[in-house]
Amino acid sequence: VQLQASGGGLVQAGGSLRLSCLASGSIFAIDDMDWYRQTPGKERELVASITRRGSTNYADSVKGRFTISRDNAYKKVYLQMNSLKPEDTAVYYCRLVRFGDAYWGQGTQVTVSS
Repeated sequence: VQLQASGGGLVQAGGSLRLSCLASGSIFAIDDMDWYRQTPGKERELVASITRRGSTNYADSVKGRFTISRDNAYKKVYLQMNSLKPEDTAVYYCRLVRFGDAYWGQGTQVTVSS
């Protein structure tokens, strides 16, 4: 399984970005998918998750601003990020979980300027 995240960049506060993660070598439709983020000196934190059945869960800090979705046909998971804040600045990672085994992508940098 290989995960490739993309879509990060520099955006002003209040702006939007859409992250994508392509899962190759995966059946995907049976996998749960997550987005995590990490800043220097801090632990990686869960941002949003979506199960293989489409149930979603969000960190309190992003509820109402971020939306996770998936396209099983294209083996992609997305993170739509709106109303971005400087504190959202981080490296964002996608993670695939299959029957307890986790696979990580390489991360994409999101920088939100004030």
